[in-house]
Order: sequence, then structure tokens, then C-alpha cells
Amino acid sequence: MFNQQTKRPTALTRRALLVNGAVVATLAVFGSQMAVVEAGAQALASNDIRPFRVNVSAESLADLRRRLAATRWPEAETVDDRSQGVQLSRLQALVRYWETDYDWRKAEQKLNSLPQFLTKIDGVDIHFIHVRSPHADAMPLIMTHGWPGSIFELLKVIGPLTDPTAHGGSAQDAFHLVLPSIPGFGFSEKPQGTGWNPDRIARTWDVLMKRIGYKEYASQGGDWGAIISDSMGRQAPEGLLGIHVNRIERSTTIPPEVGKALKNGDPAPENLSEEEKTVFNEAREFLSKGFGYAAIMGTRPQTIGYSLADSPVGLAAWFYDKLADWVFTRGEPERAFTRDEILDNITLYWLTNTGPSSSRIYWENSANTAMPGIITVPVAVTIFPGEVYRPPEHWAERAYPNLIYYNKVDKGGHFAAWEEPELFSVEVRAAFKSLR
Repeated sequence: MFNQQTKRPTALTRRALLVNGAVVATLAVFGSQMAVVEAGAQALASNDIRPFRVNVSAESLADLRRRLAATRWPEAETVDDRSQGVQLSRLQALVRYWETDYDWRKAEQKLNSLPQFLTKIDGVDIHFIHVRSPHADAMPLIMTHGWPGSIFELLKVIGPLTDPTAHGGSAQDAFHLVLPSIPGFGFSEKPQGTGWNPDRIARTWDVLMKRIGYKEYASQGGDWGAIISDSMGRQAPEGLLGIHVNRIERSTTIPPEVGKALKNGDPAPENLSEEEKTVFNEAREFLSKGFGYAAIMGTRPQTIGYSLADSPVGLAAWFYDKLADWVFTRGEPERAFTRDEILDNITLYWLTNTGPSSSRIYWENSANTAMPGIITVPVAVTIFPGEVYRPPEHWAERAYPNLIYYNKVDKGGHFAAWEEPELFSVEVRAAFKSLR
């Protein structure tokens, strides 16, 4: 169908044409005998997109249990709260379950029920999940996890976003999803050299989407996924329709006088509104008491990496501490996630030994001296109440001059897609509605 005035394909037909290559590629990977996939199969081979399945050895799982059983525990904290870190009783209960009852094979099955692939870009194998919507005119969307999360934090939204008619939405809300693992995370390869900062990953994601066959697409992310989406927005590659983030970078949005007061330890400027003063005070609290993890990984990822590689309990404590800090149910991640969900994520890091390699993104970002440019693409923002930094809309506009959507919701934290998948999906649908 064509627009009679411009003689160009209508949005429906154009998007169907743009994603046709991805349809063909997906069919080819799964060995379809249909003649239509032959050309796609040849292109697929040249671009080296390979199917992937998780299959951890029994020896690796037995080694994990041996290490858990041999843990040398510290004494309990000397306070009755979380001010010294993860409480001994909480971690011991989680580790006891990990050692005796947790079943990684269920997590494996969950991943292997989805179409997974590897493809080499810029010398690094990228792992990704690619789930196409049953609705042909769905919008292609690349979604990126953060730290200490992984692709596990995005799995709950696959159904609502790819098949919205089964989850209270309409066919016009549908997305084709690409969920990559950041280099050095999970099943993506660990870079052997430096330079893998968010800007480079953003360029890699554009290559990935176009290699799959999507000439037009959108990007979504929280935590590092938001920073990578911001980088994509600054680069504005051809075909990027817009971005949605559920975490906003403080340095690009905070007014200069407010940033100066934070840096110098001064009181909040008097001219701030009550909402702005709340944001200021929360930022000060985070920088003074909650930023130590990032300072360590941003300066000494190799040093902390030895503990993360050698001790599963050390890895679990490092991650559990941030889960507890950032979920909406502050201090109680078990109220946001099941123990199996928490351990799926931690065990993925352990089995792939990506505690150290995932830490390096903090160092890479600190070492990135490139001046940030203006984000000109359309940007949508959702503020979840449990997020660490929740700037008002007029602060967000400092970083996003083309802000097309801004909304505050009433539940959910830093791991929004993981904690509140239905609400998160509603927000992503609303965020991109005007770009379809």
C-alpha cells in the first residue's frame, strides 16, 4: 500500500518491508525448508549469525556447590541495620538455598526456550535473544540490561511487548525484541583490549540491528542500558527512531549550581523547589553512602575481580548489596524477586566468570574522555519511584531537548522491567506510540 500524495510506502507497508530481512534470517537459522529463505540464508552465513544454546557442565555446577559448602564466613555485623553492608543472616539464608535447593537447569531451560544467537562484531562475539512479534508491523526494539543485572532482568517483558494482545494491549503496541548481553557480561565474549565504553557498545548495537535486518528501530535501557541508549541517541545512526530510558544520567541533567553544591558539600540552593530539594538530598545521600561500589570498579576493577572470580559468596554479597539498595522494597530484594530469580542472575555471572569483566565497563566509562554531544533523537522517560535519581521533567529536558514523553509511575525501582514487568511494558508502549 502506498501513500497517494508522497508515493512512498505507508508506515505499515514500509516497516513490514524493513523487517522482512529479519524474518528471513530468523527462519533460516531454524532450518526452514521454505524457498523464500535461501537468499536470507546466504546473507546470514556471510554475517556469521549462529544459533546458541546454554549447556553448563555438571562439573561446573558441582564445583560451585563445593565452594559454597567450604565458605569461610565473617562474624556478624556490629549494627542492627544494613549500614555496614549485607547482613550475615540474610546472605547465609540465600547461600544455604543456593547450595542445597537451587536448580540452575531450570534457568538454563528458561533461556533455551528462547531464540538465542551469537554474532561477532568488532572482534567480539555478541550474545543476543531475538524474539519476533506475531504482529508483522511491530516496531523493532533493542533493549539493554545493566549491572548487576543481565538478560534475566528483561525476560518477563518479552511476552507483554511482543504479544500485547495477550497482555491487555493492542496489535499496534507490538515490538520485535532484540536483547543483547553487554560485552563482558553473561554469554557475550569478554573484550581482550580496552575501549569498550558505552559509545563503542552503542555503535555495536546499531551494527547488530542492521545485521539482523532491521533498518529502522528504537532503543530502550535502564542502568548501563540507559547510558548505552543515550550514546545511541547522541550518535543518531540512520534508522534510530528514538530511545526510552528508565534511568537518567545525573551529570547531564542537573543544573550547574546544583551540581556545584553537591560537589562542594554545600546545602541545597535556596531557589530550589521542594521536589528539587528532595532530588538534591537523595543525590547527596547516594554519593556519600551508596557510590563506593562504582568508585572501586571505576578505578580498580581487576582488584575486586579476584574476589568475584574466586568466591561465589563474595560475588553474591557484592550483587545482593546493590539489589537491596535499589529495589522499590528498599533493603528487601526478596519482596521484589523470588530467591530463584536472584540466584539465576548471580549464577549466570558465576558460571561465565563475568564478575571481573563486567566490572570493567565502569573503568572504561571513567576513562572515556569524549565530550558528550546533544541527543537529538526523540526521547521518552519513565521515572520509577525506587530509582536512585529521579529528576523533574524540566531537569530531564536539559539532556533531552527532544523529550516526547515523561511520566512518573507509582511503583517499581531501579530494576523496573524485572520488578514490574506489566507496568514497565505499558510505559514502553506509551513511550513509542507517537513514533509508529
